[in-house]
Amino acid sequence: MHSFLFASGIENSYPTVRGQDGRTARVDEMDKTGHYLRYQEDLRLARELGIDVLRYGPPYYRLHCGPGHYDWSFTDDAFDQIKQLGITPCVDLCHFGMPDWLENFQNPEFPHFFAEYAQAFALRFPWVRLYTPVNEMYVAAHFSGQLGLWNECLSNDTAFVTALKHIAKANVLATEAILEVQPAARFIQSESSEYFHPANPDAVKMARHLNERRFLSLDLSYGYDLCATMYEYLLEHGMSKEEFHFFLDHNIKPYSIMGNDYYATNEHIVFPDGSTQQYEMLGYYVITKQYYDRYRLPVMHTETNNRDNRHNEKEARSWLERQWGNLVRLKEDGVPIIGFTWYSLIDQIDWDTLLVEQNGRINHYGLYDLDRKITPVGSAYQELIKTWRGRISNGMLSMY
Repeated sequence: MHSFLFASGIENSYPTVRGQDGRTARVDEMDKTGHYLRYQEDLRLARELGIDVLRYGPPYYRLHCGPGHYDWSFTDDAFDQIKQLGITPCVDLCHFGMPDWLENFQNPEFPHFFAEYAQAFALRFPWVRLYTPVNEMYVAAHFSGQLGLWNECLSNDTAFVTALKHIAKANVLATEAILEVQPAARFIQSESSEYFHPANPDAVKMARHLNERRFLSLDLSYGYDLCATMYEYLLEHGMSKEEFHFFLDHNIKPYSIMGNDYYATNEHIVFPDGSTQQYEMLGYYVITKQYYDRYRLPVMHTETNNRDNRHNEKEARSWLERQWGNLVRLKEDGVPIIGFTWYSLIDQIDWDTLLVEQNGRINHYGLYDLDRKITPVGSAYQELIKTWRGRISNGMLSMY
């Protein structure tokens, strides 16, 4: 494996959403984009692109059928193909959704059963070394417990804290469970890199609160000793002292690589009432440096794309160049950054409504379109890989 990793991923979100009629429906991006039928072709495209790592995850909600019961049929076929092609997977074990029998992220039994599943996966595929146990923990809790969009569809601080503490505990227990059977495993935590800008002086206090809250998923996972206001916030909204001390007592940092995802939508203007608007200002360099200074872990850029890049191909290429330039500058300034990811490999569907509306609208975010033809930004990324491979290296991965 190269010491610097160029990566992409198959978008595999599968939350449940509630329609206007009040009915709950599962949204499965791998189904909508035809991946279950064309997975062999998609995996060959990943190989042909020249990437080092493919972020890839089985459909957790379909695979984990009940306590100790699994349906490995699709996963066995897909990972057999991955192994045959010589692709290095970073396995995404939970991506925004839960099996029906576990209901949603409010369920306190989720961490236990998720760790059971993670260990079963590691036993079945002992050659897999890289994992993302729970993708974008902050986003999963925020969209499910605070914004009311996915899964439990709740909208309050207590629901957010409850979802977050269960998700973070699941992440820690899964890491430990995998390490029991695969001590060489390492964990790249793909997490959304957020920042909140105050709209006016009256919004400064709210912006400070949200800028501390954005760290909570990683603070808990890495056993970071919180500031007093965040500790009080957790206690006021459903976390006990014993639950908090669980995170202080479990140290997974030695096995971790901090993955930072950055999109234009990750920066926000915040108003005094807590409402926000998208507002890109600082960029990947500044925000990732904030996260690195907090945790002092090796870093991987784990997601980015330019929204609807087929509508403006020059803008898509410019976005790629900007993110790559930010990464190179971070590395030059001493941040141990080990990889870069354009996400995803193929175009997506209905992410323009955060999967809530089922319009069948193609989102042109991919390196390949849904006909599996390479896109202009796909060609640009392929050329970037060829140009920089072997010329950007910090040797950090060999330490982990």
